[in-house]
Formats: sequence, structure tokens, C-alpha cells
Amino acid sequence: MTNLSLGQRILVGSFRSINKVVAWHRLPKWLGVVNLIAFRSELRAKNLHDTYPDPNALGDLKTCPFHDPRYLTARHSDGKFNDDEKPLMGCSGMRFGRNVPREYTKAPTHEELMTPNPRIISERLLARDEFKPATILNLLAAAWIQFQVHDWVGHYESTEELEIPLPEGDTWSDPTMKLFRTQPDEPLHEIDKTHPVYQNKNTHWWDGSQIYGSTEAQTEILRGKSPDGKLIMEEGSEDVFLPRDERGIPVTGFNDNWWLGLELLHTLFAQEHNAICDALRKEHPEWTGDQLFDKARLVNTALMAKIHTVEWTPGILAHPVLDIGMNANWWGLMGERLYKMLGRISKAETISGIPSSGVEHHGAPYSLTEEFVSVYRLHSLLPDDIKFYDVQTGEYRSTHVMNDVAFERARTPLRDGLTFSDVFYSFGVAYPGAITIRNFPNFLRDLRTPDGKHLDMAAVDILRDRERSVPRYNEFRRLFHMKPAESFEELTGGNLEIAQEVREVYGGDIEKVDLLVGTLCEPLPKGFGFSDTAFRVFILMASRRLKSDRFIAGNFNKQVYTETGFNWVQNNTMKDVLLRHFPDLEPSLRKVKNAFAPWDKV
Repeated sequence: MTNLSLGQRILVGSFRSINKVVAWHRLPKWLGVVNLIAFRSELRAKNLHDTYPDPNALGDLKTCPFHDPRYLTARHSDGKFNDDEKPLMGCSGMRFGRNVPREYTKAPTHEELMTPNPRIISERLLARDEFKPATILNLLAAAWIQFQVHDWVGHYESTEELEIPLPEGDTWSDPTMKLFRTQPDEPLHEIDKTHPVYQNKNTHWWDGSQIYGSTEAQTEILRGKSPDGKLIMEEGSEDVFLPRDERGIPVTGFNDNWWLGLELLHTLFAQEHNAICDALRKEHPEWTGDQLFDKARLVNTALMAKIHTVEWTPGILAHPVLDIGMNANWWGLMGERLYKMLGRISKAETISGIPSSGVEHHGAPYSLTEEFVSVYRLHSLLPDDIKFYDVQTGEYRSTHVMNDVAFERARTPLRDGLTFSDVFYSFGVAYPGAITIRNFPNFLRDLRTPDGKHLDMAAVDILRDRERSVPRYNEFRRLFHMKPAESFEELTGGNLEIAQEVREVYGGDIEKVDLLVGTLCEPLPKGFGFSDTAFRVFILMASRRLKSDRFIAGNFNKQVYTETGFNWVQNNTMKDVLLRHFPDLEPSLRKVKNAFAPWDKV
């Protein structure tokens, strides 16, 4: 935690008074932007909490020296050496942080863990009664967020089983519903015994680890012996594919929960990496394979971070204030056009953006947080089935339910004669599900995985938040400086039917409502694809992932990225990436400004 300056205290206090009368998203556009700056200032000061009792846990350059000078200007696959003073900060295997004080994260009792029964919540509140589409987005947006989450977070499982009791009359096809507990980190202090913390098996950095892996050994496998710095790809009849393992799942940095949407994006950005290598080779014909790989990874990763910041996020949060705010994270309030004309005119991130503004951790060593993981529970985005079309003619070709395009079956439409262009087009014209109550896809509520698990993912989502001590909805809002819901009717925005159902499930106690249920019930700001409560975590962490990163907030320049690499990041969009590798998409994308919005039909 840090202290607010006098100016920040005045700013925060002023908008706290204003917001008692007018919510931030109903203010005039530019006043709303300043309101978001006030939110972020307070959150940075009060909602970043380290989970290591000993600051030496993150190492120093004596105990963890640079073993190779290449990592002064290149990312290390384990996440090491991003921070100049604490080389293990953000490394794979390091603890998740918290956005709430540790005293609010005590391990639940078994009764607290199972009350109300997660399976009843799944059946009565979360199960999709009918498909509710999110018409501001396309299905590529749903695939994108899973693609990004696989870069950021992954918990370790223990060997200890948890059993979710099956209510009387439940139709679950197995006699029990079991899953493995999350593995807590070894206690380093007394508080860890009662308030457990967990390790991230991925790197915490925004470093493309879903493609490149979270260990140097894994990265070497994905690169092979290529002297040109490229990732290994396999030629198909018409397309280029990722190599497969013995299960039929792609060999890539992170391949859990595989489905067709991940197939598209992993393939696309592996191809993008290789295209960047070709461009860098032209600029630096003398470079080794290591040099080409390192720069291409740096460029590809920054491009993905930029796409998420200025395209995906404004796509799912389609509000004028957010369009300015998220673009300002990258370009500053001066905007892209002026930035490209004048370059940085100020070190201030609000004026000229976070890239190159200087690294700042705001009082807590950088890590992703358990609360951040919780608000990315966006399974409702997935539909029940996908219709496929010919990209050339727009002709309908087939429909596949989601189970037909998951795990080792992900390539099914491609084996049936469709091309990657056909599938990208089909995703571009399809809607994802809305992130709302009673819209959790039922195929995920009866999911059988290749390793033999049988899961209700809606019940699992509820259980994981409780197990990892994420505060329930009202307490979460208080800790994020928001007003708690005083009634079930207020929680649901006056939807009396849903209010009564939630009341019954939670025994009339609104303080017991889980974070996920509350955010799905909550009325949304105009244009928003998810709740204002979840958005408060985004305000804080979306900036933090950029501001703490040495390769974005620090060394984002032509000296480190090269002129070709720097311009590649700044001048390309998701639309450019798609058209570079799949030019057949041009007619559908021609008039589209944001590639995550619905495309024009052929």
C-alpha cells in the first residue's frame, strides 16, 4: 500500500461525493475519464497487497545474477529478470498477490466452502435457460480472452479431493462430483497457515507464455533447431498447423482446455511470430537465430498487449469513456494520431501513455492476483454450437456443437474441408454469449476432459473463488470502495424473478451471495459487456500489467525493439494480423474498425 498525495486525496474525495449523485458512467465523457483516473489512483494506493512476508523472496542480483547478457534486452521464458532489482518478481511459480488485505482472505471452513451448495447455484442460477447473445461482439472475442488468460494465470492442483454434495434428485450421471483442491504454497509465515496463498504456474508477465511457454526448456522445444528464430509449424493441404502431441493436442506454450477458438489464435500468432522473424531478417541479415527469436517474441508479445488494450477491451466495454481511457493507457490522452506525429511529449502516462513512461510498482511487488483471476470467469461467452460458412460465398456449410470442437476434436471442421479462413470468418460473424445470469453454457456444466475428469464448471467456478478466499459480492464491493447491495432487488436491478431465486438459494442472506453470482446479476453500465464491480479490478490491473513491465513501461523503444519491431507494434492492429495471414477475409473485414466487433457477412 502507498499513500495518496494531497492532490490525489482531493481528486478521490471530490468524485466520491459526485458519484453519490451521479455514477461515473453517466457523467459527461471527459469528466468520466477524470473519474476513472480518480478510481485508479485510490485503487493503486489501497488495493495492491504483497503475499510474501519476506521481501528477499523475490531475490536480488547477487543470489540470482544475469546468467546471460541477452536477457538485458530479451524476455526470459521463466519470467526472470524483468525487474532490475528483484529478478524473481513475476516469475513462474511465484505467488499470486491480493487486491484486498490479507485479513479478509482467511481459509473457509468446510461449511463455508459448501454453503450454499455450488451445484444448486449452478442448477438454479447459472445454467443457461436459453442462449442470450452479446451482439456487440463476435465469437473471436470469446476465444481471445481465453487465449490471453492462458498467458497470465494457472493454479497448481493438489492430490487432495473435494467432493461437492449432490442435492436430492440431482441428475448428475456419476455417483459423486469430485475435483482436486488447489495446491497452497508452503507456509513462510504464521499468516500463511490460516490465510493460504497460491502459486502461478505461468509467468505473471504479459509475455506471450501461452505461445512460448513458461520455462526456457519448453521454449527450446517449441523453437526446435531453427536457425531463423521461428516457431515450429507443420504444412497442411491448404493451411499451416501447429504440431500435435500423442493426444492430438497442439504442442504450444499452454494447451489446457483446448478448443477450436484457441486453435485459431495460437496458430495465428505463431504465424505472426514467424512473419516478424522474416521482417527482422531483412533489417538484420547478420543476426543469429537467438537474436531473431528474442526480438520477434518481444514484438509479438507487445502487439498482443496493445491489441488487448486498445481493441478487445473497448470492444467488450463499448462506452465512450472507456474508448478514451483504454486508448490512453497505450497512447495517452493526446491520442494515437498526435502521438504518431509528435512522439512522447511527456513522461506522464496520462499524457503520452504507459509504454516508455517508466516502471512503477505502486508500493507492492508486481504479481497477478486472485481477485484478478476471479473477474475473468467469463465462461458465459461461449455458445452452445457454432455455424460454419464458406468465406468466399457466405454459403452455410455445417453446424458443430461445442463438444465436437474441443480437446483432440478441435480440428474437426478443418478435417471436414473447411479452411482457417472459413473458420475465422465463421467466428467473425457469430455472436458470443452475454455475461449474465442464467447463461452459463450447459456443455461446460457436464464436461468430460481427456484426463478422465467429469466436471460442472459452473459449480467449480463458485467453489474456486471460495476455496481461494475471494470475498463474496458485498464484501468485495466494500473492499473496492463501492456501495454494497442492500437488497436482492437492488442487486438485480429490479428483476423480481431473479431476485426471488437468488434470495431462496442464499437463504435470504445477501452477504452470502458469491462474487460471480453478484456480478452476473448486477445491471450493467450502458455498452458494458460485464459488471461495474468486475471493472474495478480491470481499472487497476489493466494498467498495472503494463506499468510494471520493463519491456513496456521501461524499454519500449527502437533501440531495444529495433525500428522494424517498434513500428510493427505501433502500426498494426488485429485486423492487420488477420489479413496478413488470411487475405481471404478482406471482403468481410473491409469496413470493420474493430476485429472483435461483428464482421460484415459475405
